[in-house]
This record gives sequence, structure tokens and C-alpha cells, in this order.
Amino acid sequence: MKKTIIILALLMSFVSCKGQEKYKVEPKVFSEKALADVFLDTEGNDIAFSKILETYKGKQIVIDVWASWCRDCIIGMPKVKTLQANNKETVFVFLSLDKSESAWKRGVKKHNQEAEHYYMKSGWKGDFATFLNLDWIPRYLVVDKIGNIAVFRAIKADDKKIQSALEI
Repeated sequence: MKKTIIILALLMSFVSCKGQEKYKVEPKVFSEKALADVFLDTEGNDIAFSKILETYKGKQIVIDVWASWCRDCIIGMPKVKTLQANNKETVFVFLSLDKSESAWKRGVKKHNQEAEHYYMKSGWKGDFATFLNLDWIPRYLVVDKIGNIAVFRAIKADDKKIQSALEI
């Protein structure tokens, strides 16, 4: 009986740890579902994530997944501004997880972050967030000039992985 309990405890521990690490190797390309997820642009138009990437084809892109209610996101904004100042040729795309379109628009205006802004209509449970295995914001990604994901997971704008990817 004792042996069975120990085996069950180990098995449960293994299963819970396995769920926390969705990707052993971070993906280098976006899934078809993530690319098809629909966002909202600042003009109120629906736009698939694939079209957002296509808009900036041939350029490096830093993606900042954020929300105006997120304390860590707001604290990180000066570091993003520093990144922008040091990487003038890079496009910065902010993807908002605000609870409503109106909250998103107020947040964009309030924080005056110079970037391309989109609202994640599908939220935390949508195909894009699911692809990212999103569990925390802010979340930063870097997409290289050919459209591959150079940095898949960073939670601080001054993460050395981001700067390294932008220097290439």
C-alpha cells in the first residue's frame, strides 16, 4: 500500500511538471492557428495575426503582450522605450489583453507608447495565447527579418536574449 501511494505521488508530480513546460524546444515559427487568430487594429478593423506579420515583413519585430491593468507591463515600458531608442529599424507591436476594447484604447492613450497597437479579441484562451502557452504578462517575443521566432519567451524588456536577437 505504501509503495502504491509513493508511485501515485511520483506519477502525479511528473504529470503536473510536464504540463508546466509545454515546449521542450521553443518553436521557431507560429502555428497555423496562432496565425489565423483575429485581432483588432486601432481603426476597429479585424486583422489576422498572419496579416500583422505580413505588414512588417522583412523587418525585425518586437512583440509586447501587455494590458493597461498590468503593473509589471507598465513598469517595463521605460525599458521598452530604451529598446526602441536603441533599435530604430525594429518594429514594436503591442498586443493588448485588456478586458475590453475601450479599456485598451484608454490604455494606449494614457501610456503613450509609440508602437503598432492591436487588441487580442480572443484573450487568454485564444489560439494565439494558447500557442504562446501564455501564463504571464508582459511577454516579449522577437521575430527576425525572415519571419522566424528569434525569442519566444521573455518577461522583461531588458532580457539579454532580446538584445542579442536584435543585434543579429
